[in-house]
Amino acid sequence: MVTLDSSVLARYPRFSLYNSPYAAHDHGCAIDLYPETNDAPSPVAGAVLDTRAVRAPPKPYSPEHDYLILVDTGEYVARMLHVKPAVEAGDVVEVGDSLGEMVRAGFFAPWVSNHIHLGFRAKDANHYRAAGSVELDLDCSVRPLAWDGTGTVIETGETWLRLDEPEHPAPGEWFAGIEGAPGVVLDGGLPHYDGGGALGNRGEQAVELAGERVGVATDRDVTWDSLEVLANDVPLTGLSLYCSQDTFGAKLVLPGHDFSVGDDVMLSVVRP
Repeated sequence: MVTLDSSVLARYPRFSLYNSPYAAHDHGCAIDLYPETNDAPSPVAGAVLDTRAVRAPPKPYSPEHDYLILVDTGEYVARMLHVKPAVEAGDVVEVGDSLGEMVRAGFFAPWVSNHIHLGFRAKDANHYRAAGSVELDLDCSVRPLAWDGTGTVIETGETWLRLDEPEHPAPGEWFAGIEGAPGVVLDGGLPHYDGGGALGNRGEQAVELAGERVGVATDRDVTWDSLEVLANDVPLTGLSLYCSQDTFGAKLVLPGHDFSVGDDVMLSVVRP
């Protein structure tokens, strides 16, 4: 297991271990880091081993290729994606150095913001296959935000909308996420990805959203129940769950929605 230091995480306003449909994120074996700008500050220090273009799933909003950057950190090899490299093999980078500009990759959905995908491999592992990274531990606490499922739309995109609730009580001071159980923060895509995360969970317990059970957490892994999430009785693609040290507010995923800034929203969970 690799531990990401709190001083590294503090460089990024948001992160998610589970908000992805790809196997590379299973069991929290990779993290997506969201910088403040489209420049990608390195989350690791070490010698660049390789950079290469990799073919990505075709999407109308993304180029044909994504990019892979491999960095020898000493004990492990860091594997980073979604950054067009401004470094090359043999370069030495420090934490915070620019790796290049982030790209919109076919590996993530249109409602996902540009980010750095980071995983770590043993030195003798295959560094080029998608899965195989070790589990990540976070050297920081993430505090749960209680939420009753209501809020007002304060921001919209073509495929998503963001509410003013739950509100981060101390932006910039610590990471927070939506509460799934006492002391537990939900992470992932509910229910549009197969599973999610329960940061801070130990053992096995049910997790809830807005007072309704949504799945079962076994340690950090969550298996979502079979359910739908609705906003004002409109079925959503899902709810995007993540951790933020910046301003918060639930992110609802719904391509082609008709919601506008100022609309009041009530979330509900229904079972087929």
